[in-house]
Amino acid sequence: MRNVRASSFALLFLFVALTGYLSYGVARYETTVLISCYIGLFVLYSFVFQKESEINFWLTGAIIIRVSLLLVLPNLSDDFYRFIWDGRLWVAGEHPFAALPTDFLNQRIPGLDAALFEKLNSKEYFTIYPPVAQFVFWVSTSTSSALANSILGSVVVMRILILLAEAGSIILMLRLLEWFQLPRKNVLLYALNPLVILELTGNLHFEVFVIFFLLLSVWLLTNEKIFPAAVAFAFAIGVKLVPVIFLPLLLGVFAFRKVITFYLVVGFTCVLLFLPMYDQQVLAGFSTSISLYFKSFEFNASLYYLVREYGFWKVGYNTIQNTGWKLGMVSAIFIAVYAFLFKTGKQGSSNEKNRIVNSSLLSGFLFTLLIYLSFATTVHPWYITSLAAFSIFTKWRFGILWTALIFLTYIGYSQNGYSERLWITASEYLIVFGYLGYELLWKEDELNYR
Repeated sequence: MRNVRASSFALLFLFVALTGYLSYGVARYETTVLISCYIGLFVLYSFVFQKESEINFWLTGAIIIRVSLLLVLPNLSDDFYRFIWDGRLWVAGEHPFAALPTDFLNQRIPGLDAALFEKLNSKEYFTIYPPVAQFVFWVSTSTSSALANSILGSVVVMRILILLAEAGSIILMLRLLEWFQLPRKNVLLYALNPLVILELTGNLHFEVFVIFFLLLSVWLLTNEKIFPAAVAFAFAIGVKLVPVIFLPLLLGVFAFRKVITFYLVVGFTCVLLFLPMYDQQVLAGFSTSISLYFKSFEFNASLYYLVREYGFWKVGYNTIQNTGWKLGMVSAIFIAVYAFLFKTGKQGSSNEKNRIVNSSLLSGFLFTLLIYLSFATTVHPWYITSLAAFSIFTKWRFGILWTALIFLTYIGYSQNGYSERLWITASEYLIVFGYLGYELLWKEDELNYR
């Protein structure tokens, strides 16, 4: 730290101050202040990344920025109330999947009162969170009797676990960057990204654990540790189901026998993870949640919104009941075709020493997730944080641009609720896909992994 310039300390102080003010002092409906702070953070982030020195200082700073949010209640998302609701159900010996919140409210379960119920944004829906996420909910509400009865106490416990996952992800990123012979400073694209900080540490979204377990799995695969890598991958699925879409890519990495072994271990581990939650009611509730996701939820979509507008023109009503799951099937077909064509090593640079697992695998993750999000009916800002994580191992930067633009969706919030601004959505996707086209067609020869 002795050789760190005074200007760097000043920039870090400004970074912490802006992040703290945005998180502690701004409501999500205060659009002008919210967006101004975020633009300021992104300008700082972009400026710092251009500096090729003082990487250790800024990695320390990235942790300091996150720790500064330890005691704040999330101000941009109310999902954490459902996390606490589910956790308190587990503490009381109840299955969150077995009934709706309204059913539990009438049972006088400790901690599940009307005040917490009114804060839920999904009162009419079964929970949708898989077992590893549910375990974190349980830990955050059962650490001690004092914390169990405190919203802030549960938030602090969750945030400590998230901070540990973030620190683990950053360490894994550094090791993988070294293994792939990529610039060490690329880690700052993730570590200092304002969207990553605000949505994961700030708003307690569990993509943070998905990223950690996927990176751990890839790191283990670099040493061909198939069994522990598969277990780590299964834990990523146990946080959110989305990582399932990455499994076909491994057919382009390892021999068929090793891939089958990997799949079997993933499947067996997932069974073990889900087994403690299993009964007929839980299965029905979880299935209902997944069905609702494809048939009812819509937010900040791209291709789906075009299909929806066609439906309004053709039949006069919203066709999400039919189009949502159909687009999911089309997405699965495109992912399968991409996986069939994918071969690790073909996308990498020639001086990667023909390593079995190289950065092309994470490039595959990047584009597989892009396909999934392009057909999704719902794309929340925190969904893009995984793109930021994968981007640091590739030459592609459209995902980083997306982390800047998707925050503009918060403009739709007011004190009366949320009203989506479709012109913002259209601008977001035109710019992101336009820049992707630029990278693919015109800038490809200039791009490299360095």
